[in-house]
Amino acid sequence: MAEHPTHLVERHCDVAVVGGSAAGLAAALQLGRQRRSVLVIDAGEPRNAPAARLHGYLGREGLAPADLLATAREEVRSYGGEVVGGRVEQVLRPTDGDFRLELTGGHAVVARRVLAATGVVDELPDVDGVAEAWGRGVVHCPFCHGFEVRDRRIAQIVSHPAGLHPAGLWRQLSAALTVVVDEAAGVEAAELDALRSAGVDVLAGQLRRVVTGPGGEVTGVELADGGSLEVDAVAIGPRFRARTEAFVGLGLRTVAHPSGLGDVVERDATGATPVPGVYAAGNLADPAQQLLQAAADGSRVGAMIAFDLAGDDVRAAARPSANEADWDRRYEGRPMWSGNPNGSLVVEVGDLAPGRALDVGAGEGGDALWLAAQGWEVTAVDISQRALDRVTAEAVRRRLRVNCRRADANAPAPFPGAAFDLVSAQYASIPRTPDGRAVRNLLEAVAPGGTLLVVSHDLGPMRVPLDPTVESRPFDPDAYVRVDDVAAVLADAAAWEVLVYETRPRPPGAASASHHVDDVVLRARRRAG
Repeated sequence: MAEHPTHLVERHCDVAVVGGSAAGLAAALQLGRQRRSVLVIDAGEPRNAPAARLHGYLGREGLAPADLLATAREEVRSYGGEVVGGRVEQVLRPTDGDFRLELTGGHAVVARRVLAATGVVDELPDVDGVAEAWGRGVVHCPFCHGFEVRDRRIAQIVSHPAGLHPAGLWRQLSAALTVVVDEAAGVEAAELDALRSAGVDVLAGQLRRVVTGPGGEVTGVELADGGSLEVDAVAIGPRFRARTEAFVGLGLRTVAHPSGLGDVVERDATGATPVPGVYAAGNLADPAQQLLQAAADGSRVGAMIAFDLAGDDVRAAARPSANEADWDRRYEGRPMWSGNPNGSLVVEVGDLAPGRALDVGAGEGGDALWLAAQGWEVTAVDISQRALDRVTAEAVRRRLRVNCRRADANAPAPFPGAAFDLVSAQYASIPRTPDGRAVRNLLEAVAPGGTLLVVSHDLGPMRVPLDPTVESRPFDPDAYVRVDDVAAVLADAAAWEVLVYETRPRPPGAASASHHVDDVVLRARRRAG
């Protein structure tokens, strides 16, 4: 297999998750553990982005939100789930029953089920200073931020009937609470009298500006009538809007939230929306959920999607492999690769006497055919039968002998044990598992005295942040077995000698590459005896 193509890519999976925060990632983890292929499309716009720390999350109290997401992504990837940067522009449902997600930049994802975990947008009042201090000195949730402003001077701004609801919580957190009530808020006088009787200062007024100090800290508020207060924090009750723009074409509609402050997506007890095959989780369905509840909700809905898919497969008496279907679909069109052998393979096996070779992730056969031409007895394996059919046809045309066999590197014992003098995996896209089954299978296929050669692209350039408004990534390289995974196993294996483990410029080999990248090369020898 040569380098990834630059043309637009259409991926196929069991479940596409739109939104990569706590709910979406928790659902993806559940689905990955059920051996479902899942692709999370993340625009990188979490609701809690302005917050420095997350609170109320048992076992993760005080952690930076970005750190939690980084850990969650790695957990999803450890089961072969992919988390790709980008934005879904629209979700459609062609006549074949599957969903098609159009991404920014032109790539697409086809999925059997879709989980909407896009959350809500807090619509802040158009008041000077509010947006600048949002998530720090301007807060809205006593549970998320209250303890951090305890015993400080707090101004709670009430601009609608539901705005007074958390006043008792703010009062418990600080004795220096002032409630500022807009006359148009529609708050019952009896509720305000109860607060006054409990020792809370209640003022009539409308917020005009939040005053901040040189370090961005809140120092006060100015009111429309010219009055002002010296405060250390401002509590507001913003309205919110469900992020459903990408689903409009499916007919997914929102309903008014009982608070009257915004809209949410309607769903049943399993998370299913009125659009068959589309589920919703997290703040999109319940904006009151904190991160812990959103993660739990996503986990539950992910399990319900797994039940739904399993029911379909039982009724169809099928046990499909979405990974196989993904590659088969991608090989149904024009050739994806150049047909040339990979340069690092040519360099690394040049000093080896031809023997028995296993080409794992053979693709369209550039490496397998080159090895056969050098006198190797080649077995080419791939998860895609369609790819192997191309290898067979080209081998016949060139009058070369290549034994093609469909195999999943993550299956139990997919390759004959200790049978090959060379096991080569060049840019093989093998989904990861926590137990490293595929790595073990590769090692066990090498005969005593034989060579293992694993090569991948240097992933550094593939991790450069992108602008999701204009582009998306169709692949997540960290969801696949990495050279580092193999090296970690070999480091503690006395039966192996690592000969090469380095990152270096990709050699041209037998033919020039269409673009230049660095390779990570691991070559190891299994000790004889």
